[in-house]
Amino acid sequence: MMKLGRDVTLAGLELGLLTMKKGEFSRFLLNPQYAYGEMGCPPFIPAAATVLYEVHILDYLDSGQADAFIAKSSEEQNSVPLSTLLEVINTLRSFGNRCFNQSRYDHAKDRYKQAVTLLKNRETQREVHKEKIDGALLPLYLNLSLTELRLESPQKALKYGKKALEMDATNTKALFRCGQAYLELSEYESAQGCLITAQSKKPFDSDINNLLKKAVLACKDSLDKEKEMCSKMFREMRSSVQL
Repeated sequence: MMKLGRDVTLAGLELGLLTMKKGEFSRFLLNPQYAYGEMGCPPFIPAAATVLYEVHILDYLDSGQADAFIAKSSEEQNSVPLSTLLEVINTLRSFGNRCFNQSRYDHAKDRYKQAVTLLKNRETQREVHKEKIDGALLPLYLNLSLTELRLESPQKALKYGKKALEMDATNTKALFRCGQAYLELSEYESAQGCLITAQSKKPFDSDINNLLKKAVLACKDSLDKEKEMCSKMFREMRSSVQL
């Protein structure tokens, strides 16, 4: 993606960008009033400089449709075709994914939750529409579960993982997310249960196998510490009785 000077006036360039398509490469020659102005940007850009921009559109997300949809009332949103809603949801999820990949996890969570709210508010009696809404909700719950793990909120991650499992009890990603959350919550037996089920679906998945091994070792270590503590307490009790 292109990187421009912080103080650059984008009006002229924006007009040019509106004419471009994904994957297109273009050059824009901007007069000073549409670039860095009479002041320039010393020492890199001279005063009153005409600037040549080379722009390659690698990818873009159109937030206009999503913003316009969100601005509507609940009644107006429900009157819009489901296909339009699903386009908005896909845009919000893509924005969330981009924020996630940039480690902006709070922003990613906000986008995912915004999409979930729009889907949950959709009123429909048609079964086929309900199936499409559920199909859009499932990846959002999975994304939210992973995002909460990155935000070190395993309890919330578990909540979204369970919501995903309510929709698809055999979903290996949901089982894996719940296993991760349980492990971070030190609920080792529950973690093993989720991961063993996931392993039965994907026996050669290295991520599942490695996390299951970690959960088993953590459970064993916890039991050993518990036994040692009980043994120590018993010895102390015996010593006090003998005295």
